[in-house]
Amino acid sequence: MQTLDVISVNLWQILISLINLVLLFLIIKHFLFKPVKKMLAKRQSEIDSQYDAASQAEKEANESREMWQEKLSTADSQADEIIQKATDNAKYRGDKLVAEAQEKAESIIRIAKSEAELERKKAAEGIKREIVEVSGALTEKMLEREINNEDHRALIDSFIEKIGEDDE
Repeated sequence: MQTLDVISVNLWQILISLINLVLLFLIIKHFLFKPVKKMLAKRQSEIDSQYDAASQAEKEANESREMWQEKLSTADSQADEIIQKATDNAKYRGDKLVAEAQEKAESIIRIAKSEAELERKKAAEGIKREIVEVSGALTEKMLEREINNEDHRALIDSFIEKIGEDDE
């Protein structure tokens, strides 16, 4: 019979064991499970905040990258614009210098032509005077002082002027 006592089931002992188990569960839950759960929640919130900070940093980096890419593209267009302005300015200055040089050349040509015309007129006047003097000397000898020298010059001048008008 002893073997049966060992195998027998004692209901009170099972009930006390169950109550002990429930009490032990409640004590462990109160003293261990809640603090561990709080610590895990705290760790989870720290990890979440680190993820949020990393996400925010990535967002700021992308915005910064986009801003710099935009600035680079505008810098390229500004550089092209500056180069175009410098080219246009150089072309304008070159055209202006060429125009000034042409104007000076035309002015020099006009002055040279007017000087040549003046020299031609002076030469024509000189030739006329020489003709007058020669003709005066000839007529003086021919007329031997029958006509006044001033009247004679006036006649010759009018004759030469008529000749000069016919040449033109």
